[in-house]
Amino acid sequence: MAEAESGQERTEEPTPRRRQQAQEKGQVPRSRELTTTALLLGGTAGLMMLSGYMLEGLLDLLRAGFRLDRQLIFLDDAGLIQLGRLAGAAALVLAPLCGLLFLLAAALPVALGGWSFSGEALAPKLSKLDPIKGLGRLFGPRGLMELLKALAKFLVVGAVGGLVLWAELDQLLALSGMPLERALAETAWLAGMTLLGVSAATALIAAVDVPFQLWQHNKQLRMTRQEIRDEFKDTEGRPEVKSKIRQRQQEMAQQRMMEAIPGADVVVTNPSHYAVALKYEAQRGAPRVVAKGKDLVARAIRERAEAAGVPRLELPPLARALFTHTRIDQEIPPALYLAVAQVLAYVYRLKTAHNLGAAWPTAPQSVPVPDELDPGPDGA
Repeated sequence: MAEAESGQERTEEPTPRRRQQAQEKGQVPRSRELTTTALLLGGTAGLMMLSGYMLEGLLDLLRAGFRLDRQLIFLDDAGLIQLGRLAGAAALVLAPLCGLLFLLAAALPVALGGWSFSGEALAPKLSKLDPIKGLGRLFGPRGLMELLKALAKFLVVGAVGGLVLWAELDQLLALSGMPLERALAETAWLAGMTLLGVSAATALIAAVDVPFQLWQHNKQLRMTRQEIRDEFKDTEGRPEVKSKIRQRQQEMAQQRMMEAIPGADVVVTNPSHYAVALKYEAQRGAPRVVAKGKDLVARAIRERAEAAGVPRLELPPLARALFTHTRIDQEIPPALYLAVAQVLAYVYRLKTAHNLGAAWPTAPQSVPVPDELDPGPDGA
């Protein structure tokens, strides 16, 4: 069982975040055997499909190689010019097959481990120069697996290739007596059959290597229980940090709430346990709660409202209902519209009397609050 530097065993499956971090570092499962098999099969299919085009191109290339234009004979660089022409013609002949192989070489690794490009994986690491770790990799499970794969490839591919060539020995010997065009065609067919047999052999090796690479990659990413706990703390936030953040958020919210009290129209109290500040703006719809609190916070709201000259009404049922069923900076529930309307009507009469120097109106002693919204003295 693999162990971490802390001495704990890596018994837990890697988390999605661990896999994502490994992919960002370029640590993804790769199988060279799968890529080799795909290239062999793709190359064989390409040779078979493009055999006519390539055979004709190679024949033209051979003819052009033994032909030299008369005007080039007297030039000092005639050989280089002829070589450049032949190289360009050869590139055109081989371009389709090379393009197919390039696409396969790029697509197969992505199909197994996904697309991954990481500058960190390209950066030089001094740890790779450590001879002790190098010997550990060489004689470890991965090195042993690579040795077994190399031996298996040598034996299987060599045996299959030898059997195919032995089966076609008569045709190989007969090539020397055939015309050039037929000999080339037979050679292409023999090469295709040989490649097909070798590809089938490497497919067996890839069928074993791909699951091994996936298992090995998953094993390398396994985590200890402590690593999972640490990751959870880093992801979700350490409890003490989250507590400080919540405390700071509450302090900031309370500060904003206190700053909004001087602009309120009225403060409804319990009279001492609860306090709710209301503000009505016609363009914003129904009245909304700009501040609310209980006990010490309610006391601070009352003091701030008194210092700012905000009217205060003692209506315990309404104060309890507003405190329980509203949120700060949100509108009051429709069931309390009538009660709050009577409170605001009194406040507007009070402001009018103050401006005109008239007698002050009588404060309402009760307002209609639905029983289901009033939690009672001990329920809020």
